[in-house]
Amino acid sequence: MTDAQVLSEGSPDLDDAWVRALARERWGIEGELRALTGERDRNYLLAPPGDGARFMLKISHPAESALVADFQTQALLHLAAADPQLPVQRIVPASSGEPSFLCDPGDGLPRVARLFSYLPGLPLPEAPRTPRQQQNLARMLARLDLALRDFDHPAGELALPWDIQRADSVRGLLAHIADPERRALAEGALNRFERDAKPRLAALPAQPIHNDFNIYNVLVDPADTDRIAGILDFGDMVRAPAIDDLAVAAAYQVGTGGDPLADIAPFVAAYHGVRPLLAAEVELLFTLITARLVMVVAISGWRAARHPENAAYLLRNNPLSWARLAACERVGAEAATAVFRRACGLHMEA
Repeated sequence: MTDAQVLSEGSPDLDDAWVRALARERWGIEGELRALTGERDRNYLLAPPGDGARFMLKISHPAESALVADFQTQALLHLAAADPQLPVQRIVPASSGEPSFLCDPGDGLPRVARLFSYLPGLPLPEAPRTPRQQQNLARMLARLDLALRDFDHPAGELALPWDIQRADSVRGLLAHIADPERRALAEGALNRFERDAKPRLAALPAQPIHNDFNIYNVLVDPADTDRIAGILDFGDMVRAPAIDDLAVAAAYQVGTGGDPLADIAPFVAAYHGVRPLLAAEVELLFTLITARLVMVVAISGWRAARHPENAAYLLRNNPLSWARLAACERVGAEAATAVFRRACGLHMEA
């Protein structure tokens, strides 16, 4: 895997004084600096005094190539032109006009530095959940996918992290799952992916996708928590079948009770209402959802064991993902696909 270093290595600490100097020298900005969480990159909230403007400074993982970072940068620039009302962060150019640049904190490991506008809003996990909010979330994702449809970038040809197309690449990590029942559950989902989905993915419409549309990357309006106010973190972007973006998002909507698809069906229908799904996409959706859940539990568990200092962040979705995966398997692929067909108004012969 070409992303092995990015996934396996922790990002080295950076000196706050160096980060402050970087912001001052390259953007002419000074103010309060506060570290933010992140899976791989070093992220900081930068708040100049006075006018209330805030920014997010991102220093990429040193193992991430400048080409991959530029993929994300150019995507945001494209979105600003393609759909200016989309609630995504905006790139703040450096004083030289560059949207990003390489920097070296003194350890000989160059990193890409970028400054983004800071989106206000309430993190979705802190807001009450409603059906209307969920449907707005699906519609926003479909709108984002439509805006990215005409975007292209050379990094799209690279093997990048968290790509469902390569879900079977995590099979080796399953050996580290101690519970034999859980290991068998994950292996079964990967077997189905390899047999039923992987050979058919190349025939589906493909484009750059966000690839991490989970509730931790979404903000809502505090005054109207049904309104989606922000889409964060384009750090896992890939070029992939567009249905993968819906599969990622839907994986975080699976219930764990008697009807785990009760929330997914209207979510899929709302997405379909904005970006209509092909019958071939719907046929693979359940298998892609479960493949994503396996990736979450396999990669996060492995990384947390290697980096216990960041385990709380890495494992925030792990227990629930196991419960969701088990709930999906109780339903089964055939029954789930029938639910998705009905939600989208598709007939079996379509």
